[in-house]
Amino acid sequence: MYPSEHIENIVRCLPDSPGCYQYLDEEGTIIYVGKAKNLKRRVSSYFRPDQQSAKTRVLVSKIRDIKYVVVNSEEDALLLENNLIKRYKPRYNVLLKDDKTYPSIAITKEYLPRIFSTRNRTSRGATYYGPYSHVPTMYALLDLCKRLYQPRPCRTAMSEEGVKGGKYDVCLNYHMHLCKAPCCGRQTQEDYLRQIDQCREILRGNTSEVARQLREEMLQLSQEMRYEEAQDRKLKLDFIRNFQAKSEVVSGVQYNVDVFSIESEEKLAYINYLHIVNGCVNQAFTFDYRKRLDESDDELLALGIVEMRERYQSRSRELVLPFRVELPEGYAEQTIPERGDKRKLLELSLQNVRQYRVDRLKQAEKLNPEQKQVRLMKELQELLGMEHLPMRIELFDNSNLQGSDAVAGCVVYEKMKPAKKLYRTYNIKTVVGPDDYASMKEVVHRRYARMQAEETPLPDLIIADGGVGQMEVIRQVVEDELGLQIPIAGLAKDGRHRTHELLYGFPPQRVAIKTDSALFKVLTQMQDEVHRFAITFHRKKRSKRQVASALDGITGVGDKTKALLLKQFSSVKRIKEASQEDLQQLLGPIKGEKIYHALHQ
Repeated sequence: MYPSEHIENIVRCLPDSPGCYQYLDEEGTIIYVGKAKNLKRRVSSYFRPDQQSAKTRVLVSKIRDIKYVVVNSEEDALLLENNLIKRYKPRYNVLLKDDKTYPSIAITKEYLPRIFSTRNRTSRGATYYGPYSHVPTMYALLDLCKRLYQPRPCRTAMSEEGVKGGKYDVCLNYHMHLCKAPCCGRQTQEDYLRQIDQCREILRGNTSEVARQLREEMLQLSQEMRYEEAQDRKLKLDFIRNFQAKSEVVSGVQYNVDVFSIESEEKLAYINYLHIVNGCVNQAFTFDYRKRLDESDDELLALGIVEMRERYQSRSRELVLPFRVELPEGYAEQTIPERGDKRKLLELSLQNVRQYRVDRLKQAEKLNPEQKQVRLMKELQELLGMEHLPMRIELFDNSNLQGSDAVAGCVVYEKMKPAKKLYRTYNIKTVVGPDDYASMKEVVHRRYARMQAEETPLPDLIIADGGVGQMEVIRQVVEDELGLQIPIAGLAKDGRHRTHELLYGFPPQRVAIKTDSALFKVLTQMQDEVHRFAITFHRKKRSKRQVASALDGITGVGDKTKALLLKQFSSVKRIKEASQEDLQQLLGPIKGEKIYHALHQ
């Protein structure tokens, strides 16, 4: 469905050529830019209801005009799309999150160019390298350039007329060997520009080429017996080899490739880029991309490849990728390795992008501690297909010893955190013998019948500490007897009494959840907590009964004394192990001696 007849006429007249298209809203603002092998076929696909997602429908509803640019090839369309996105920053296009977050290295186009770090890429006439997601890497590259070639550190704008006219004086940087004073003619402009070009090669990751040139110069100068200059080249060669040694050598084979990998979630995608020169990782960057529409991983990766290769001016003719993406024919060779050295490169990239994703998640959770709880609740909601977030979760567990001292515990979690003030304990009243199902039925009925009568908030989810049987008992009470609609799940254990699966629905089905995920760990902690709470209450009740039975035959010992002994020693065993002095100190000399002798007859 077309938004208007005007749009329909434009689409019908589009050429079957490669190019870029731009969608404009009612104010004439570009809201989306895309590329296409065939403009007519690609643009018309947006207006087919069977191919529209919810987000695409929103985009289409705002289109009031379409502009397009025809180009000669797919590669031209790809590069034009990248430039237009960076220029107009359309609302519905994928954008790098880090444009203003991470610093870059700038090389100015002055008579005597400067090299410096910046977070502002707006200076005209400068070449930018980066941005660098790992800031220490950027400073290491800057330091290497400064040590090798001493680009001028001052910020003075220097013109050719000023240098040749002797306008500038030697400054302290020259005397500190931080600059060779090209502003005063002590270093020629040709020599200075040649060294700036070497810095460009370093920033592109071509340190091996720079090292090769230094070695050739060192040998040539040595043959000419210019030993001081040869020593200078040797020191520089040592610097660059030391820098290379810190770069991870991934293969003995001299590969020159670009490696890319991607990890994505609902609103973000993370793309890692490794620039490999002669088997060494010379550059490694990971970036966040904000999703605007329902972009697929292959679409995002194609955009990321073009963006990063342009930013870092990579000339590698081979790409190592986790899957094939749509790039113009002849743009670069794509390799999807299954084994060998290139597979190791891809695994290294995947390791980096996954670690980056975890780190960003941890940083976000530190800034907003509730974010983790919300994320876990959303994950649980999606896994179980619940209508609402499980803001309040309640768990039950029984505890008894061969049917004696039967009790139950209920723990409450609010926003995935224990709400201990809402915990409740129950003495089993109607069940005789060790019948867990009957005990569970009694406790659940007592709890929710009371909550229903008092009109207190009911839980969003009930989790049974057990499998199918416990879930069915809870369902009979909640749904059949009380007429309530509360989702019920179960945590089943294996033969070693370890939680190993989450059950949900009736009949219960196993929920696909990774046992090493953060959500599963939280659910396991919930199960351990309700078990701890129930068994602790059971032990206290049993200890009271044992204390009472052991002291019943002693004259003059009443409930207050029993309670005092239980509070101090916790169990009959510890009371018997206590010395006469301990008992006398607690109860007095006469009663303490009396109880001590009574227990030790």
